This record gives sequence, C-alpha cells and structure tokens, in this order.
Amino acid sequence: MKNFITRAITAIVYVVLLVGCTVWNPISSFLFFALVAGATIFEFCTVVNNHYDASVNRSMNAMAAVILCGVVWEWKIGMGDYSQMMALYGFTMLYMIIMELYRKEEDAIKNWALAFAAQIYVALPFALIPLISVRYDATVSGLSYEWIYPLSVFIFLWMSDTGAYLVGSLLGKYIPYKLFPRISPNKSWVGSIGGGLLALAAAAVIWHFVHGLELIEWLGLALVVTVFGTWGDLVESLIKRQLGIKDSGNILPGHGGLLDRFDSALVAIPAAVIYLALI
Repeated sequence: MKNFITRAITAIVYVVLLVGCTVWNPISSFLFFALVAGATIFEFCTVVNNHYDASVNRSMNAMAAVILCGVVWEWKIGMGDYSQMMALYGFTMLYMIIMELYRKEEDAIKNWALAFAAQIYVALPFALIPLISVRYDATVSGLSYEWIYPLSVFIFLWMSDTGAYLVGSLLGKYIPYKLFPRISPNKSWVGSIGGGLLALAAAAVIWHFVHGLELIEWLGLALVVTVFGTWGDLVESLIKRQLGIKDSGNILPGHGGLLDRFDSALVAIPAAVIYLALI
C-alpha cells in the first residue's frame, strides 16, 4: 500500500507538471521539456558510465540538450537570432570531441559514440516538440501555439500503456502470445492491441472536442504514436538488458528514472513529427 501511494503521488505530480507546462504557454513548455531533456541525458550518461565502463561528460551533454531545445524553439517561433544558439550548440559538440584528447581516458571512441547517441536518442526528440506544437494558423496569417498536438502524443502513450496493462492482465493468460519475449517477456500481443484500441478511442474523443485534424488523421496519429511508442519502450528495455539494470534511475519514487518514464516518447515524438508533416 505504501508503494502504491508513492507511485500514485509521483504519477499525479508528473502528469500535472507535464500537462500544466504544455498547456500554459510555449515558454513553460520549452522550459519543462528542455529541463527534462537535460536531466534525462544526465541520467543516461550516469547509467552508461556506471554500467558500461564509459566516461561520458554528463554535464556538457546535459547542457547541449537544453541548448538544442532552445535552438529549435527559437527557430520555430521566430524569436531572435537562433544562429547564435546554434553556434553555442556546435561549440558544445566540438568541446566534447576535442576534450577527449586531454582526458586520457582508455576508450575515447566509446565516449564519443555514447555522447552523440545521447544527443540523438534523448535530446533530439524533446527538441522536436515545437515542430508539432507551433503551427501555421491561416485565420491569423501567422504562427500559433497549439498545445493539443504534443499533449495528445502523451495522452495516446498513457492510454496505450493503460490499455496494454489492463487487457494484458485480463487476457494474457488465455492468449499467451508474447510481443517480444527476447527483450520484454511480459509484453503480449493482446495487451498491445488493447492499448492501441484505447488510444484510438482517446483520439476519437479529442477529435470530437478539438478542431484541426479530421477523425481519420487523429486515428492515424494515435496509431503511429502507439506503434512507435511500443518500440520506444522496447528500445529502453534493450538498453537496460544490455547494461544489466532494472531501472535507469530513482529520481521518480516508485517509477524509476526519467528514461523509464519517457522511453516511449523518445521514439513516438519523432514519428509523430514525421506523420504530421506528411498529412
């Protein structure tokens, strides 16, 4: 019961912060996701340093993630000269490359590879959020901040996780076909399908109240987020299996680390960006 209460409180705080910052305005959205990107990369680098015999510069990687988020937000909303921020991001990349000459670590290539992998795997997805939240509005002949699109990605992920857990718990023993037993033995096909159906139902509800996309487009977005979110979950499971750990951290009581919480989103967000750009 104590663990359940801890998990519940953590989940409520997490949801309130994410929803509140996303809905409030673009500045609060930027600050939230930029800080999450930096903290998640710091956690990722800590894990690989401790369990993969690496020595990645955690602070510089975290700073680079925040800067990258700032670059894309500045560029998308047309605020100021984003080239200066881009130059600063380039400086952090050069610093991480050149400093390996002076750190005298045993495996510089491993440090480089993991540092740049962190930027692609963690920083880039969070930096892409303004590409779906800041959109052209023909009614005002300019850009507008439409929080429903990034928020819908997380709603679909939450519904998919909830549906997968409920349906998997109820029907998994009767339909015991595993989705990816080599990586995650607890995931089942029936659970994943149940999660997808709940996400599609959430898409229909959003379409009923929100203008912008047609019903088929909302359903397509929910399907894309569900499928790629599942892959994102499996990717992090593969990382943890490779490193021999259960959780990526303990910053979220009862839920593990930030990487555990945002694993699905790290693959689902780029997929959503591509989908919305194509429709």
